[in-house]
Amino acid sequence: MSETSKAHKRQAPRKLRFGIFVCSTSRYQAYKDGKTVEDVSGELISELVCKAGHELVSHGLLPDDQQRIRSALKEALDSENIDVIVFSGGTGISPKDVTIEAVEPLLEKLLPGFGELFRKLSYEQIGSAAILTRASAGVARGKAVFCIPGSPNAVKLCFEKLILPEAAHILKHSRE
Repeated sequence: MSETSKAHKRQAPRKLRFGIFVCSTSRYQAYKDGKTVEDVSGELISELVCKAGHELVSHGLLPDDQQRIRSALKEALDSENIDVIVFSGGTGISPKDVTIEAVEPLLEKLLPGFGELFRKLSYEQIGSAAILTRASAGVARGKAVFCIPGSPNAVKLCFEKLILPEAAHILKHSRE
């Protein structure tokens, strides 16, 4: 890591407040029907965030619906209690996967390196199927926003290798 990056990270916020949204129509419908919903990825995100010394402020479950996702993002952007917003799920290539399409129009700046690095790291784990993987990140109103796949392996990879090491650094620059 360069000396400049080290200096920037020293100036970055230490404790971040996360808002997490799991996008899954099937889980959302089961929840609405009063059924027990297993949220392995959401629980893993919560565990990783707290273990890193940060705070989970909000944890929501959304259907794969652009308007609902966009509304959740707007609400999180308006919140003074959230620094980092993560959408998990709905990033694939099927017609119902609309998370990235819902989120990106509201971002002020995109961070294409996030998706590029995620696919590189994913390729090392799963091979050529990584080309089907979509992930996105950017900033809006001084907050870091991430759209990541919903599988537990992808969540672990994104958080351990990219989000947790760089979110504070991203915030530092987005708030200058």
